[in-house]
Amino acid sequence: MKSNRKLWIGVISGLVVLVLLLVGLKAGQIVTMVRAGESFAPPPETVASARVEQVEWTATRGAIGSLVAERGVTLSAELPGTVREILFESGSSVRKGQALVRFDTSTEQAQLAAAAADATLAQLNLERARTLTRSESMTQADLDAAEARAKQAGAAVATLEANIAKKTIRAPFDGRISIRQVELGQVVAPGTPIASLQSVSPILAEFWLPQQALAELKTGQRARLVTDAFPDAHWDGAITTVNTEVDVGTRNVRVRATFPNPDGRLRPGMFANVEVLSADRSPALIIPATAVIFAPYGDSVFAIEQKKDDATGRSSTVARQKFVRLGDRRGDFVAVASGLSAGETIVSAGAFKLRNGMSVAVNDALAPDAQVAPKPTDR
Repeated sequence: MKSNRKLWIGVISGLVVLVLLLVGLKAGQIVTMVRAGESFAPPPETVASARVEQVEWTATRGAIGSLVAERGVTLSAELPGTVREILFESGSSVRKGQALVRFDTSTEQAQLAAAAADATLAQLNLERARTLTRSESMTQADLDAAEARAKQAGAAVATLEANIAKKTIRAPFDGRISIRQVELGQVVAPGTPIASLQSVSPILAEFWLPQQALAELKTGQRARLVTDAFPDAHWDGAITTVNTEVDVGTRNVRVRATFPNPDGRLRPGMFANVEVLSADRSPALIIPATAVIFAPYGDSVFAIEQKKDDATGRSSTVARQKFVRLGDRRGDFVAVASGLSAGETIVSAGAFKLRNGMSVAVNDALAPDAQVAPKPTDR
């Protein structure tokens, strides 16, 4: 009995010692891991940098607009008739007064010959009536009737001549004509469209700006136009019209600017981006737009600073988050209204992976090529 009891005591003691050894071993491992974690420093994140630059910027207001012809009209038939001649090519340039379409006028020409003969006879009768009246061989009433008949005959001739002239469609101004909508031999009714004629040089851009811009807008103010159809080109023009009323639904004002278009590349109906340029130039702090972290609670950038360790005396490069207020944007750059000062170095690429106070390594070979007027290319 005593031997079994001693055996159990020995087994239990051995188990307690084993458990204590395991606990001590695990506690040592945990302490070692905690100490290693306290001394561990993550490797610095590689970022690209840029300097905050102060430049002279011309204030601009951007808008999306549509191109409108300075003069545009849809040519149509005023009188019924049959198309006998088409004297233009679709898409060609035409001059003012140029004949474009002629209708059949054979019936009107025959009527005109008869009316001209009646007018000649009426004029001869009028001359005889005047002679007889002077010799008192005809009454004044007969002379008045002869004069009326002569005027009626002349009016009939003029009416036929006008109808014949209306059956020749002419260009009312210089411009470019569209695809024709009639064919030879076609019988057209009054109002039938023949083709659209647009004056394309110069050309107008129509766009809308908020009512806050009214204090700055004036006729003659410079404007610049670009379109995705010709990404390597831009056109300089001027504001020619600021509408007299503001739209009550949007509180925007309608504006028109005129741009030279000697080569005719700009076409009515095209989409365009328009910038209204201010006459004044003002200093602005600019940074690459890729440096900004946009967030609902505020936009921010990471400034690159040198931090000295009080214990070791060593300095390291760290990123410090700064909240900024942004201004106008132009190309790849954005103006900073507040939050930064000229000459500061900021993170221009890689800011999305940083936290405040994190160590960084600067490698400007990764920096994007920021441009005021970028020209993207398809590859």
